[in-house]
Amino acid sequence: MNHPAPEQPADIVARLRATFRTGRTQPVAWRTSQLLRLRDLLTENAAELAAALHADLGKSDAEARRTEIDFVVREIDHTLDHLADWLRPQPAPVPARLGTDARAWTRFDPLGVVLVIAPWNYPVQLLLAPVVGALASGDAVVVKPSELAPATSATLARLLPAYLDTDAFAVVEGAVPETTALLAERFDHIFYTGNGAVGRIVLRAAAEHLTPVALELGGKSPAFIDRDVDLDVVAERLARGKFLNAGQTCVAPDYVLTDPETAAALEPALVQAVEELFGADPKASGAFGRIVNERHFDRLSGLLDSGRVVVGGDTDRAVKYIAPTVLADVDPASPVMAEEIFGPILPIVTVPGLDAAIDFINDRDKPLALYVFAESEATRERIGAETSSGGLGHGLPLAHLTVSDLPFGGVGESGMGSYHGRYSIETFSHRKAVLHKPLS
Repeated sequence: MNHPAPEQPADIVARLRATFRTGRTQPVAWRTSQLLRLRDLLTENAAELAAALHADLGKSDAEARRTEIDFVVREIDHTLDHLADWLRPQPAPVPARLGTDARAWTRFDPLGVVLVIAPWNYPVQLLLAPVVGALASGDAVVVKPSELAPATSATLARLLPAYLDTDAFAVVEGAVPETTALLAERFDHIFYTGNGAVGRIVLRAAAEHLTPVALELGGKSPAFIDRDVDLDVVAERLARGKFLNAGQTCVAPDYVLTDPETAAALEPALVQAVEELFGADPKASGAFGRIVNERHFDRLSGLLDSGRVVVGGDTDRAVKYIAPTVLADVDPASPVMAEEIFGPILPIVTVPGLDAAIDFINDRDKPLALYVFAESEATRERIGAETSSGGLGHGLPLAHLTVSDLPFGGVGESGMGSYHGRYSIETFSHRKAVLHKPLS
């Protein structure tokens, strides 16, 4: 039986652009209908999506629903609740020299055909949360799921065309060749989530067409722990944030920065926190995930001798398991501190105090997130004022990205552009300036 050849990227983009030019995606009714259909996809197929996430990353059903499926549902609901207000034209004052009859305002226009390239670590959330903003903005959308999460990619490639308007939405599966072919086309916006090396490739390709780009990257997100904090609370929150999705989270605390005395007291608290989360044998816990593939397993295993093992350190390549691990006595020049860890290894680095911690952070690339555990308001204010990061969390890792009214994005090496809520509308739209002066 002969199967039709897959549609080529150039044909996909041309087809979607033709749809966009008809004005089909512009009405709020179309945007709303697509968001509701996307919501239906997630709620009606939650079990199948959770099973795919378990196959790719070992995620528990509860984690898959909470951090991926339900996350996007909440983003859709928030957008539907506020979309009319976000899209309402905003008046602007007009100088007196233009006359009292002149009026000015801004309006959001859809950009056109946009490309969303997703990573493997949250392959549902990080593909579909940007799509929410693109559809709400009235764009036609091409999505590229990650081939490193093949079960999830295949599931989404089958489900999305069954729910969304295929004249304005397309899925392209594949690896580097397919992504390269897509990047050769002219899009009106490219939204990429992943690492800096590929981010540079995306930027170079986009430059050929002067295409605007949002890059959601990563980096080594520090967690500074001040003296005289409740270390049991800190350890529990650190462990939850770090070891979620087996540490494969772009805003996970990458390393701890604190003074030597606090570091010593933190060690037993972290041992206890890990056991409370995953039991005496995390490998047997249904709540702890697995490393995405052997290449990343081998990379992470090579980092385990960068310090003294406080807890964890166990590995099993056959099932891509690396235990939730804390390393102490870590030299800043050690391999584990050379690049983003992106796995279940938490190094503790000691500095004399706050001044040294601020210098340590500022001597490195600007992180996607910075976490501060401090009772002193003055300490919190100093770190906020004297460092730069994509997001800043006081007392609780990861939580800022769950607030739909906060922009999520990086700065410098950790990315450019932001999204979530109304910030997604700003990313996937053009804010057009309009002036009206009557002719009579």
